[in-house]
Amino acid sequence: MSLAKILTKKYHTDTFGSYNDVAKETHGLVSNANATQLESFYVPTTSYLTKTKTICENGWIVEKSMKEEKENSIYNNDFHPSKFQDKHNPNIKHAHGTTTLGFKFKHGIIIAVDSRASMGSYIGSGTVRKVIEINPYLLGTMAGGAADCSFWERNLAREARIYELRNGHRISVAAASKIMANYMNQYKGYGLSVGSMIAGWDTKGPQLFYVDSDAMRLNCDFGFSVGSGSTYAYGVLDSEYKYDMSVEEAIKLGRRAIYHATHRDAYSGGFVNVYHIKEHGWENISHDDCFDLHQKYYPERYNKPNANVPQNDKDVDVDTTMKNA
Repeated sequence: MSLAKILTKKYHTDTFGSYNDVAKETHGLVSNANATQLESFYVPTTSYLTKTKTICENGWIVEKSMKEEKENSIYNNDFHPSKFQDKHNPNIKHAHGTTTLGFKFKHGIIIAVDSRASMGSYIGSGTVRKVIEINPYLLGTMAGGAADCSFWERNLAREARIYELRNGHRISVAAASKIMANYMNQYKGYGLSVGSMIAGWDTKGPQLFYVDSDAMRLNCDFGFSVGSGSTYAYGVLDSEYKYDMSVEEAIKLGRRAIYHATHRDAYSGGFVNVYHIKEHGWENISHDDCFDLHQKYYPERYNKPNANVPQNDKDVDVDTTMKNA
């Protein structure tokens, strides 16, 4: 038995018991090993031992494993997840919110998004660009984790450029969405949070796909809305959508749908960005503050007690309403 084990044997409640008992146990070992007598020695304190050792229930002290040392150093980090989670329920996760919208019509595709990044009730940013410009003919939207969406869609832009250089022509929207879905499938179960729309124009005309972190990939002839405010955006879209709309009508519809989502959904807000994808590429149409849009869609005269609000909201041109108010 080594000297270290003798010293740590029967270590209970911060004491060894009798120093003389320990001395008797160690005397013979030290005398035989070094040919000298043990006259005095120091017993380490509890505070010192617990920093570098692990005290077992049976009274023995053993070296802490590398895993325990690593965990202790991580938990002392100010940026460890434990500093931001409920200690009583670590499974609670902060809710993320956004509103993104994309729909097809006679003259292409309209993409409309808000710009708020949130973590629960905390607003991280109000000016996030949730439309990733993959190439001049291809766009991607962000919903879910901002870092995950941004990284993988920028990675998709790199893959699309490599494809174009190798083959001499642009990648199709279907192929681009498939590449994105393959990456999501490869990292499925690793905690990614992605709900993206891949939209563009190729040889088959306007194409719109939805891809998420569960590797789901959907094609749609109508449209998608993704995010916490999607139900509000769908409500506006379903009530006014027509396939043969003019470009101006489609732009107004996309802007209006996102605005109403930001007005009713606490996790959406900031600015409303609208893109139009057409045969010759996408175009950034507008960048409007939600507060300015509120004054546009809800004029001051509508808030008066005796205001004569039109019975049919469709009869009101919101652009002319502001001028007449």
